[in-house]
Amino acid sequence: MKQEVSAEIITIGDELLYGQVVDTNSAWMGEELGKIGIKVKQITSISDSPEAIEEALDTAKTRAQVILMTGGLGPTKDDLTKHTLTKYFKTHLELHQPSLDNVVAIFKKYNRPLTVTNQQQAYLPASCTPILNTLGTAPGMLFEEEGHIIVSMPGVPFEMKGMMTNHILPHLQAHFQLPEINHKVIQTIGLGESFLADTISDWEDSLPTNLKLAYLPNLSGVRLRLTGVYNGIDDLEDQMMREVGKLSDLIPDYIYGYGEISLEETVGMLLNGRNYTISTAESCTGGLIGHKLTSVPGSSMYYKGGIIAYDNYVKINELGVEQDILDKYGAVSGEVVRQMAEGVRRKMGTDVGIATSGIAGPGGGTPDKPVGTIWIAYADATQTIAKKLNYNKTRLLNIEYTALQAMNLIRQSLPGPVEE
Repeated sequence: MKQEVSAEIITIGDELLYGQVVDTNSAWMGEELGKIGIKVKQITSISDSPEAIEEALDTAKTRAQVILMTGGLGPTKDDLTKHTLTKYFKTHLELHQPSLDNVVAIFKKYNRPLTVTNQQQAYLPASCTPILNTLGTAPGMLFEEEGHIIVSMPGVPFEMKGMMTNHILPHLQAHFQLPEINHKVIQTIGLGESFLADTISDWEDSLPTNLKLAYLPNLSGVRLRLTGVYNGIDDLEDQMMREVGKLSDLIPDYIYGYGEISLEETVGMLLNGRNYTISTAESCTGGLIGHKLTSVPGSSMYYKGGIIAYDNYVKINELGVEQDILDKYGAVSGEVVRQMAEGVRRKMGTDVGIATSGIAGPGGGTPDKPVGTIWIAYADATQTIAKKLNYNKTRLLNIEYTALQAMNLIRQSLPGPVEE
C-alpha cells in the first residue's frame, strides 16, 4: 500500500536568522524529496539554542513523519545540536570509531594536528544510527522514534548533499512505500506568469486529475513544473509526455528547454548545432553576456570573444560605429547598437554578433530616454535585428534582464536548421 509521507525541514543557526547566510539547503532538500514522493509541509529556521531545537522538534512531530535538520554540528561551543539531541532522546554520547577514523584521516591528509575538540565530533548519541561524513568531520545522526525518522546533518551544503544522496534518500525509499511520482520541467521565456497562465488556461484545466501544474517564475522566465502521481490506470511517463507535447504545440515560441537547463546552455546548444561562432559587444551589460555564455562547459567551441564598449571612443575605434550616427541618434539607439553588433561580428570574424547599449541607472536618464531604456541587437550574415527594451528596475536588475533578453534574441534569430 502506497503511503503519503510528509516532511519538515529545520535549519539551525543564528547566522540564518541574521541574514548573514542564505538558506539554500532547504530548497535543494525539498526538490530532492519531491522527486521520491515526499512532500515538504514546513520549513523552519531557528536559533542555536536547546529550547528552540526541542520546541521545533516537538511541533514538527505533530505534522510530519520525516524531520530533516541541518546545522549546529561543528566543533565550536555554539554548535549545540548534538548535545541537545542527546538529551532530547534521553541517551548518552559514545565513541563512533568509524567517524573518529574519518576525522583522523582528514587531518592527516592536510597535515594538520588533531585537536581534542575535533576528536569530540566522533562522539555521538548512543541511540542514533551514525551517518559517516566522507566530505567533512561532523557525522550525521538518524533517529527512529514512534513512526518518525529524524535526521541531523551538517549545514555545509556539499556535506549535507552527500549525506542526503548517499544515505538519507535511499533509506527513506526503503523505509516507506512511496507513491510513484514524476516531474517534467518546461522552461519558458517571453511571457509573464499571468499572461502565460491565461494562454495555457484551457490546457491546464483539461489536465488529468493526477497531474498538477506549478508556475515557478524567476529572472530568466517561468519554469513550468508538471507533477504526476501514478494512478494505476495509465503509464505515468507516457501520460506526462503526451501533455508536454500538447503544451509544446501551444506555446512553441516561448519554450527554450526542458528539464533543468539554463538559457545560456540552450543558446550554446543552438550555436553548436549550427556550427556557428559568436562574439559580444557590450556597453550597459559590462561583459555579463560574455560571462553567461562562457559559464557553459565547452563554450570555447562557439564563443570567440567580446568587447566592452562602455565609452563612445571604444564604440568608434574598436567597433566601427560612425561618429555621425552617434551624434545624430545617441549611444542608446537602435542605429548605434546595430553597428555595434555588425562591428564586433566583423572584427572577431564570427557568424553572429550580439550588442547592448542602454541606461541602466540610477542616473543618466532623460525625458526622451529615461532610465531603463535599452537597445539590444543581433547580427549575422543575412540580417541585423535591433530591439528596444524598457525597464523600470534597479541598476543590477536592468543589467541582468538585458543580458537574458539578448540571449533570447540569439535563440529566436538564429537561422537555418541544426546540423546533425
